[in-house]
Amino acid sequence: MTTLPYADHAGSLRRVFVRDMVVGTSIGVYDHEKGRPQRVRINLDLAVLEGEGVLNDDIATVLSYEDLVTGTREICQDGHVNLVETLGEKLADMCLADRRVRKVNVRVEKLDVFDDVAAVGVEIERFNIAR
Repeated sequence: MTTLPYADHAGSLRRVFVRDMVVGTSIGVYDHEKGRPQRVRINLDLAVLEGEGVLNDDIATVLSYEDLVTGTREICQDGHVNLVETLGEKLADMCLADRRVRKVNVRVEKLDVFDDVAAVGVEIERFNIAR
């Protein structure tokens, strides 16, 4: 499989990202993790097909990072998940729902699991097939 670059003018790709978003969410497999939110840090990096590019300086012609932040908050408040992998897949699906997104990297980190570790988590990479 050929990997796509994150930003490539020749291929008309733009990189859109959300960096170091910290939210509280119900996540974890252990009983002591259920019923209380935990802090997670989320990073989203998307390779977005530009098409005809920005038209008339209009937000409607680009992928809005505000929509990514709002969607992430909604997913994190949508009930308990056991695994960071599950949360990562839900976030990737949200990003890939926009047909312009060709590739997404999602990183989900639990911040308060171990006193002597800054974070634990997972990073996943998913692709949309060109349409």
